[in-house]
Amino acid sequence: MKKAVLLFGMLLMAAPAHADLTHKISSSVQLTVDASASQATRLGSTYSVSGSNVSATLGGLTAPSGSAAATMNAGTYSQTTDGSAFSFSETFNGGDAIPTGTTVSSGVVGSLPAFGSVTTTAGGVAGSLAGTIDSAGTMALTAGGAGTSATGQFVSEITIR
Repeated sequence: MKKAVLLFGMLLMAAPAHADLTHKISSSVQLTVDASASQATRLGSTYSVSGSNVSATLGGLTAPSGSAAATMNAGTYSQTTDGSAFSFSETFNGGDAIPTGTTVSSGVVGSLPAFGSVTTTAGGVAGSLAGTIDSAGTMALTAGGAGTSATGQFVSEITIR
């Protein structure tokens, strides 16, 4: 009996249990609709000539004025040795002129320039895109049209110290 009283007394003398308890809850929904976009790359003019058994006064590119593209200045060529084999190649690719009158207002380009390389992507369609999270962490995400995404997150964190 003395042992039981001693044990009970020791339990009473022990410090009471104490802990800090923190509970954090956060939730979020992110709905995204892709924007349409276009990227245009202006192509430059190129000129090349090659050959064998050919005499040449080489042509070239004529520097543009203002917003025009460079133009070709053809050379004059003649066969060096009459009756002999020869080869000849002259190539010109006309580049893009700089469009005039293109204005940007509020971040929107009025019209897309007609350059040699243009990539355009369509914008997303929101359609029925939606998302909700209630206080119990139940998520409801509804798919939208093409070019959309819905992301939901519910985090519950318990810290005991």
